[in-house]
Amino acid sequence: MKTEVLYNSNMHFEHRLWTGELEFWKDELRSFNNRLSELVTRWTNKEVLKQLEHYQNEFVLHGGVIEDLEEIIEDHETRIARQSKIAEDVIDTELAKKHIIFRKRLEAQREIYTALKKGFFLFLDQYM
Repeated sequence: MKTEVLYNSNMHFEHRLWTGELEFWKDELRSFNNRLSELVTRWTNKEVLKQLEHYQNEFVLHGGVIEDLEEIIEDHETRIARQSKIAEDVIDTELAKKHIIFRKRLEAQREIYTALKKGFFLFLDQYM
């Protein structure tokens, strides 16, 4: 089994990438919610409105997940900054383990979000 060494600079770089991705997701969610608002004014069919409500709820839930992920990144960054401030040159194995777990969580969330977007785009194709 290969041991992965994670340096603070590499974790920081990955955090920056993830933060940008999360910002992009938030921007997309705002756009998706705007689309929902347009559709609400066009449709009175209860089934369509039910699906609109479903996507609205999913977008709210995903927004909450994004906030949680951002908070975890911020906590990790704070820990990295503390180590840098005291010029600690040791590898924080606990933080590295958490980083790897977080990476897997983000990858899983990326798949969930992609599936949500795909379903929403199919929905838009049908009712837009």
